[in-house]
Amino acid sequence: MYMVVGLGNPGRKYVNTRHNIGYDVVDAFCSKNGIKFKASKFKAMVGTGMLDGEKVIAVKPTTFMNLSGEAVAPIADYYDIPNENIIVISDDKTMELGKLRTRASGSAGGHNGLKSIILCLGSDEFPRVKIGIGEAQGGTHEEICNFVLGKFSKDEVKVLTDTAVRAVLAVETIIRGGVREAIQKYNG
Repeated sequence: MYMVVGLGNPGRKYVNTRHNIGYDVVDAFCSKNGIKFKASKFKAMVGTGMLDGEKVIAVKPTTFMNLSGEAVAPIADYYDIPNENIIVISDDKTMELGKLRTRASGSAGGHNGLKSIILCLGSDEFPRVKIGIGEAQGGTHEEICNFVLGKFSKDEVKVLTDTAVRAVLAVETIIRGGVREAIQKYNG
């Protein structure tokens, strides 16, 4: 069994923001694979489906980004999903727009959603698919918040459409063939 987690913030005001690219990719993954979201007792929108004989649980935490682990860890515990089968999709403000990076494990890299998941799971040993949203301009907390919570321009959306397709393929490849194969095929 696998869990595919798209990080983001709930609510209309966060739709199409840079920080919600994880939600957008998990939505695309679910649409492609016939998975529908339902309300859940786990502080998340949850949907279940199958991919090549593997049960998949799709998750969009509704805890807000900085508390994502409070949704992910209880779901993993309830369904007894090992960390190596929890695939987290997130934005990355240190990568150029449209760049895709898949990793088997690693630090949070300053991403508060990943920090929360690492804290709540007690481990950083879970695969992640990170999507470059462009490098934040300025270094103050307010400037960074305004950037990640800002909306994409039409030109940026065009770039990210292809990236979202590759991210969905990377997630499917992790489930079908492993993280190493996804890294070889889709990083870049």
